[in-house]
Amino acid sequence: KIERGRLVDAMQDSYPYMHGKKFAIWGDPDFLLGAVSFLLEMGAEPTHVLCHNAPNGWEAEMRALLDTSPAKDSLNVWAGKDLWHMRSLLFTEPVDFMIGNSYGKELMRDTGTPLIYIGFPIFDRHHLHRYSISGYDGALNLLTWITNKVLDQLDEDTKQIATTDYFFDLVR
Repeated sequence: KIERGRLVDAMQDSYPYMHGKKFAIWGDPDFLLGAVSFLLEMGAEPTHVLCHNAPNGWEAEMRALLDTSPAKDSLNVWAGKDLWHMRSLLFTEPVDFMIGNSYGKELMRDTGTPLIYIGFPIFDRHHLHRYSISGYDGALNLLTWITNKVLDQLDEDTKQIATTDYFFDLVR
C-alpha cells in the first residue's frame, strides 16, 4: 500500500509534464506492452511503437491498447520493422522524445530527438541495468527518468527566457 501510494502521488505530480508529449518507443514485446500502458496512463502519446520481434497477435494487442487513448488516430504500431524504419518515421512524423536502448543513439544524433535510455541492451550508460523497471519501484524509476528528461529538454528549450516563463534553475 505504501509503495503504491508513493507511486500514485509521484504520477500525479509528473502528469502535467508528460501529458500530450509524443513518444517513439521500441523494444521487446512484453516491455512495450507495459511501457506503452504506462505512457498512456500519464497522458502521453506513444506515436510510434516499434517491435522488430513481435510475435503473432502482439500487433493487435498493442493496437487495442493504443485505441484506449483519445489520440488513438495518431498512434501507430510497427511490428516487424527495424530502427532504420524508425529513423524515417522520426523525420516524417517527429516526436518529442524517444524511449529505447543504446541502438537509438544514432537516431538521437541524426534527428535531434532526445533519447531516454530504457530497455536492453544499454551499452553506453553505467548501471542502468541495476534499476528495476517492474513493480511499483520500477514504475517510479520509469517515471523519474522520463519526467527528468522532459524537464531537461524544457530547460534546454527555454535558454532564451523570452520564449516562456518556466525557470527551473532555482528550487525554493
